[in-house]
Amino acid sequence: MTNSNDAKQTASISAAEFTPASGSIVGVDVGGTFTDLFWLDSNGAAHTAKVPSTRSNQALGIRNGVSALNADLAQLATIVHGTTVGTNALLERAGAATGVITTQGFRDVLEMRRRDRPHTWGLWGTFKPVIPRDMRVEVNERVLADGTVLQTVDAEEVRAAAQTLLARGAQSCCIFFINSYANDANEKAALAAVLEVWPNEHLTTSSVILPEIREFERASTASLNAYLQPVIGSYLASLDAGLRESGFAGELLIVQSNGGVMTAETARALPVRTALSGPAAGVIAAGRIAATAGLDNIITCDMGGTSFDVAVIANGESALAAQTSVDFGMVIRTPMIEITTIGAGGGSIAWVDRAGLLQIGPQSAGSDPGPACYGRGNDEPTVTDANLVLGRINAQRPIGGGSTVLGRDAAASAIERCVGVPLGLDTIAAAEAIVRVANARMAGAIRLVSVERGHDPSQFAAMPFGGAGALHVGALVKEVGLGRALVPRFPGVTSALGCVLADMRHDHVHTINKLLSKLDVAALDAEMVASARADLALLTTAGVSFDALETRFELDMLYVGQTHTVAVPLPLANLRPEDPTTGITSATIRAAFESAYRATFGRLLDGIAMRVMNLRVAVIGRRPQFDLAKLAPTQTGVLEASLTGKRKLWADQQWHDAPIYDRLSMPVGAKVSGPAVLEQADATTYLDPGMTATVDPLGNLIIERSIIERGITASSN
Repeated sequence: MTNSNDAKQTASISAAEFTPASGSIVGVDVGGTFTDLFWLDSNGAAHTAKVPSTRSNQALGIRNGVSALNADLAQLATIVHGTTVGTNALLERAGAATGVITTQGFRDVLEMRRRDRPHTWGLWGTFKPVIPRDMRVEVNERVLADGTVLQTVDAEEVRAAAQTLLARGAQSCCIFFINSYANDANEKAALAAVLEVWPNEHLTTSSVILPEIREFERASTASLNAYLQPVIGSYLASLDAGLRESGFAGELLIVQSNGGVMTAETARALPVRTALSGPAAGVIAAGRIAATAGLDNIITCDMGGTSFDVAVIANGESALAAQTSVDFGMVIRTPMIEITTIGAGGGSIAWVDRAGLLQIGPQSAGSDPGPACYGRGNDEPTVTDANLVLGRINAQRPIGGGSTVLGRDAAASAIERCVGVPLGLDTIAAAEAIVRVANARMAGAIRLVSVERGHDPSQFAAMPFGGAGALHVGALVKEVGLGRALVPRFPGVTSALGCVLADMRHDHVHTINKLLSKLDVAALDAEMVASARADLALLTTAGVSFDALETRFELDMLYVGQTHTVAVPLPLANLRPEDPTTGITSATIRAAFESAYRATFGRLLDGIAMRVMNLRVAVIGRRPQFDLAKLAPTQTGVLEASLTGKRKLWADQQWHDAPIYDRLSMPVGAKVSGPAVLEQADATTYLDPGMTATVDPLGNLIIERSIIERGITASSN
């Protein structure tokens, strides 16, 4: 993976001086192997730290990281945290015992889903909802699709249902009634009844979480929110208490899946919005770094200890998805950055299946026991072990203080026994095979988000970050045909930096489901104002300073007879809390829809009525930013001064005496040709033969194929 002098020593980020974002602020990203921190102190200096994650108690890992920074918690204004607690709870099905109170006849919505199956081309497959059937209780109530209450809910029946769930061990409760998006009166009444008997705050109503048409997506999102409430609530309470006991008196903010941040209080109520919290922070930072470097099109490649997360930023914008599936059948419909994840991190275990094929992950050694080279009892090889055996990692300087010295012999032994012997390969060939298979899997993920979505990879730059991303980026550039790569100045803590950069954001959606010709535009305008004001109130009471407040309005629309909607941004000025109206008109809506539809499909369907399905409102609090350009290197001199030695490195079927450079001391304009290794406290960059790396004015590494390499590739094509 990467290197560091000492787990308990922060890496000072040059002598650059700049204005802190808003007082002293720490960004924290907790991964499966390491917890990364990016600290802007009150003097305007920046520091980083990387410590092992404590999977049994992630809050402890964060406190260890703050201690490693030697930061004074009492002086911190803000801690912004990207968390994987919710993600891991969903993937491991380790949420709380949850009950559902639902409409008579709709007990099995979670199991019926959309009648999809786990294996696309198979005729079999099983699915077990996170909430078992005996924990889903029906009550008599009914709301029609137009919002008419056909049958009011009986409070006594609801109280009895809640007590039944408590008797069966429920720690959290979700209330999901059919058509509550059109009228939430019955859900509100049911919530009031449950509150009379429920012993804690872990209650969710579907009309609050997702007041949108389509019952499965609403039921799934609300149920998963309830499933996560006790887990996230307990975690944040433990973290907050520990920080307060240590003197922290500032604001604790949590990164959302949409790339914005929210207060810890909001996160406890809406934990489902943290499903992709950590990876989203990395994409936010990558977008800012790329923009500062003058790049509009990048593919982010976040390779940590357990996973490889890929996202596309095209024309300077990251794509937001309306929903995602964390695992089969667990659908979350809430705005989030589109991120594709595979199990191919530095700690991913290499193994040979029954067919004799080499596989990587999804199992990971994590931080404890960690890769075989850590010497903590794991005897299965990982991608990190393979990189160590091939000479790409410095055994004397392990990242995060995994051990004093990484055990190359232990890594080689694990590779030989588990991969070499089964495949009939020597240790070096087996290690190379592990890296190649890992690269192939990651290249496949990049193609999935680029080629398969109509993007030309040659027009994009890869941006690797995370502890291990820069070790593999050269191979990915070659294999996918990417134009180049940009390695951030501090790739190992990019997601933590993203926590510092992220704005505060709240999204709201509500179903309209009206023909445009029959739409009450005045009522729509009133709803837009009310929604925006409610979200603006959340921002203004968060205790956070903003440079600006921004409101965005969008409609989901389609032609009558169609199934899929088109996102229609409305060209409206920012709404202020005191503004009585947005100024929306029917003509504005029609023009915006025609523009969006034409841009998507190339032509309009004249003569067909238009339907407005959903209203989406986003309110963004722009937090004070610092200039990333001021993190640029201040060193001058010659490249040779950065040379720290040479090391045997295996590449292109032979050993090389590869030069090793101290990356952070390399001057602007310095150019290195591969094979070579560039080391720093938070990450290691491996430069493949035929690749060159140049330090740009911001301190980023621009990696490209050499002229000779490009010529060979062109000839082979």
